Amino acid sequence: MSLTVLIDYESGNLHSAHKAFERMAREADAGTVVVTSDADVVARADRIVLPGDGAFPACAAALRGAGVYEALVEAVEVKGRPFLGICVGMQLMATWGREYTDTPGLDWVGGQVVPIVPADQSFKVPHMGWNDLVLDAPHPAFEGVVSGDHTYFVHSYHFEVADPALRLAHVDYAGDVTAVVGRDTMLGMQFHPEKSQDVGLRMIRNFLTWAP
Repeated sequence: MSLTVLIDYESGNLHSAHKAFERMAREADAGTVVVTSDADVVARADRIVLPGDGAFPACAAALRGAGVYEALVEAVEVKGRPFLGICVGMQLMATWGREYTDTPGLDWVGGQVVPIVPADQSFKVPHMGWNDLVLDAPHPAFEGVVSGDHTYFVHSYHFEVADPALRLAHVDYAGDVTAVVGRDTMLGMQFHPEKSQDVGLRMIRNFLTWAP
């Protein structure tokens, strides 16, 4: 039976994400979903989800200190397990985070995480609430999703992707803000799919059934 793990590295409340992934796994007959901080479980996983809330440096330090870092890198980089980063979990895929201090990320998608600076100062930061996606490139995660569909964001920093081909979707917030990145078996979503109602649940289901 397929095993999907949500990594618990004490960086945010995983309850709503766990429930959403469990629900979609049942509906899609996509195996078992567990929350874990056990490196052995991560190493056995068929799919890995890395959530994250808070500041990039704190999340990066927590991930590297959680005892699962090596298992995560091995599973994704060497074994090619499908990976989904959510919110700061997506930002950690970058080369660098520029929040407070320069902090190295996983460097799975080249680029840097920098403050959101809207061209129109009436747009407040953090970028919080619903915004409509603009799909930049096709991906199996977007099956049944179209440009104009809304997802839920809460963030003050965004991912500037070095290679535009790896930015799969963006939103307009008085300027382009990266919404989805991806390459190979790696996928990242800046928004919270577990809080994005039917559109987000569809993308969770698509990830759970994705066979790269």
